[in-house]
Amino acid sequence: MKKIINSATSIFAALSLIITGCGKFLDINDNPTKTADLDPGYLLPTSQANIAMVLGNHFQVYGGIWAQYWTQDISSSQYRNIEQVNLDPSGFDRPWQFLYIGALQNLQTIIDKAYIKRWDQYAGIAELLKAYSYQLLTDGFGDVPLRDAIRVGTSNILATTYDPQKMVYDSILAMIDRGLKRIDAVNTVRPGNDDLIFGGNMANWKAFGNTLKLRTYMRLAKIDSAFVAQGIATLAGATFLTSDAKISYINTNGNNNPLFAEVLGLGRTQNLIASSTAVDQMNALNDPRVFTFYRTTPDTFGIAGIPQGSYKTQWNYRFSAPGVAVGAYGQNDSSALAPVKFISAAESYFLQAEAVARGYLPGDARALYRQGITASFAAYNIVPGNYIIDAVAAFPATGTETQVKAIITQKYFAMCGNQNFEAWTEWRRTGYPSFLVRSQASILPAGQMPQRFLYPGSEITRNPKFPGAKRVYDKVWWDTN
Repeated sequence: MKKIINSATSIFAALSLIITGCGKFLDINDNPTKTADLDPGYLLPTSQANIAMVLGNHFQVYGGIWAQYWTQDISSSQYRNIEQVNLDPSGFDRPWQFLYIGALQNLQTIIDKAYIKRWDQYAGIAELLKAYSYQLLTDGFGDVPLRDAIRVGTSNILATTYDPQKMVYDSILAMIDRGLKRIDAVNTVRPGNDDLIFGGNMANWKAFGNTLKLRTYMRLAKIDSAFVAQGIATLAGATFLTSDAKISYINTNGNNNPLFAEVLGLGRTQNLIASSTAVDQMNALNDPRVFTFYRTTPDTFGIAGIPQGSYKTQWNYRFSAPGVAVGAYGQNDSSALAPVKFISAAESYFLQAEAVARGYLPGDARALYRQGITASFAAYNIVPGNYIIDAVAAFPATGTETQVKAIITQKYFAMCGNQNFEAWTEWRRTGYPSFLVRSQASILPAGQMPQRFLYPGSEITRNPKFPGAKRVYDKVWWDTN
């Protein structure tokens, strides 16, 4: 992967400038078609890097706090508004622009020009990444612009109609199908090191598409089980991811993990610390991953957190910061190397395990559950000891819901610090893990938890077709818990 990143050094160097300010790169008053004649060798990695910027920084922080892996440090204040769920719509302007202008516009350019430029395999990847980006957007915000949002050549990008979340999900599935068909194209220009995720490996992209399709269907399991069953049946015998779909980084020329880069830009202030919600559960299970996902405290050599949102309390013990492996520890340059994971191998196995447990796929749910846990340990070269054996032994022999609870809870542990947004999203979808608590700092009405992002301030003030604000505790369409 280092070879891949080195080939795109100029792209990441440019993106590093965005960390300390939006600058001209994402000026929404710029001509949105200015990249229309660029080569896919630039458009693809730029799009991938922009998605990673959102996934590994903005969404990572919100997800990390709301999934209760992390909480606000008592000695700083950067993320207190997120902990309080006291949000400003303008805080979502940048991720919205990164995805729509920095990623989706470029991906659409690749797709629109594929027929005349022989970019079919690039277009296949672009369709899959479009689907991935729209899922991030709709899972975060609900209804979002889709039909007229990214037409290359449009001069009215600020006046876009919002489409219902169901339509967005239908479109995501259609994008995945189109992408999978184009992955196998022949007599076409083949991606290589300009593909920051898989280095042009089309077999991996096919597995990515199948896994994303499974994720998309599983998101709707409580909305329309018959529709989901019919869709997942088409995936029987398909290949799924067995390795992480990720972007790795090197600590040169601005090629840093996006969250670490922001921490570095803030003067290495440690704003995030361990939440006792996740830490206490992992400690109770003697989960050795806790020593990788978090740093040991100087006095006890163990891992300790504080209760979610208790940053106003002066604790009489040392507490842990996120570990260098997840990119959130600003005091160690090794955090700069932490990858951004789009879909992990562990997630792939857990998705399959749940699909089997719910009767959508044939197979052995317990075996896939074990593979998910194993993949999580392997990703960080952690020796599991008896953990995997004990966890598998505790897997319920019967009962769909009890099996799903076990699967999602282990998925939650596997995603600690590395797929925070997806962990929070899965909690919204399933209600698991069942041990999340209300933040002590929350200003939401009693009994309410954060369920969505606010629409960006730029949409509220500049889009004449903006459909109206939502409350942060209003549930998105597929959230029935």
